[in-house]
Amino acid sequence: MRPTFVAVLALAAALVGGATVFLLSEVGGDDGEPARAVVIDDVDGAPATPAVRIRPGEFDPAGIYAARSPGVVTIYAVYAHDGVRRAAQGSGFVVSPQGHILTSAHVITSAGSGAAFRGADRVYVGFADGDRIPARVVGWDLYDDVGVVRVEPSAHKLQPLPLGDSDSVRVGEPVAAIGSPFRHEGSLAVGIVSATARSIPTLTSRYQIVDAIQTDAPITHGNSGGPLLDARGRVVGINAQIRTESGQPEGVGFAIPINAGKRSLRQLIATGRVRYPYVGIGTDDLIPSLARHLDLPVRRGALVADVRDGSPADRAGLRGGTQEEIFNGVTYPRGGDIVVAIGGHPIMRSDDVARVLLERYRPGQTVEFTVIRDGRREAVPVTLGVRQSAPDDAP
Repeated sequence: MRPTFVAVLALAAALVGGATVFLLSEVGGDDGEPARAVVIDDVDGAPATPAVRIRPGEFDPAGIYAARSPGVVTIYAVYAHDGVRRAAQGSGFVVSPQGHILTSAHVITSAGSGAAFRGADRVYVGFADGDRIPARVVGWDLYDDVGVVRVEPSAHKLQPLPLGDSDSVRVGEPVAAIGSPFRHEGSLAVGIVSATARSIPTLTSRYQIVDAIQTDAPITHGNSGGPLLDARGRVVGINAQIRTESGQPEGVGFAIPINAGKRSLRQLIATGRVRYPYVGIGTDDLIPSLARHLDLPVRRGALVADVRDGSPADRAGLRGGTQEEIFNGVTYPRGGDIVVAIGGHPIMRSDDVARVLLERYRPGQTVEFTVIRDGRREAVPVTLGVRQSAPDDAP
């Protein structure tokens, strides 16, 4: 599982978070109430949510907007420091009748801003009808850039959005993004899914997001945390960031897959934190041409480049590369293990290591890594650890 040695890629591209930041006057008023977690049984959307009526092959942005915009909110996060309030604005959407709202972690924390890490001191939620009410922070997941806040259900009428299945998203499908870019609440943007399973740096930790949805629907400052909706009006992603060389939207936006959001949401409302399995290896893709060049018995897998000292991988005896070789213009590790399966699930590329572990396993479990070592297939049991506290990983 590669804790991003691709640490914010050395492309000239800047990764732009969608939270609009502005300064307010001196602090005044009462302190916000402390966070509390409320457990809900179902995070896949409320049955009472109105359906979006569509005909086969039809994409109706106006219908999607009419049905879903009442459940999309604007989030205002306030940070008190040295007598001055710094505020950030982003987007979010209601996901439960109990008042839970999904957003981006970088909207309700200072992660990714360059400032010392801290959570928002106060959070307010603005609804489509212009009303604004206070919210409590339930928690955040910096590894997948997911945040959860909660409002009192009695404080405002709630219309939860139904959550879809991001694994079913296909390239070329139409999508709609609703949010509050540049503080313009309730804005609609449309486009298509231009790629899936993108591996991108997060704005909030040193790890990669391995299943990001790429879209050409404009995602700009203030859109972060808002929903990316499919043609049926189901949330398939949480709008998170754009990649740009000019600082302006250039057709490459990214959303956190909603299946990752569901995973974070369930843990955050149950315990206030998210625990990720940790192995402690850096990996690279094994591609067929390289496998033929090295005369390997497999054509695809994850080359173990290095093993962190004292990590679960180190204790289990996984082996990292002992030398490097430049092949077809790319530097690859040689001499280490090649992971080809985890718990029987095939590993075809480096990102699959994190994907399989996150989707199927928890810290403390012992999992069998199938590796190619010295030309032979071997099984190595690894007892998974837990990633370090997320704020310690924040840039």
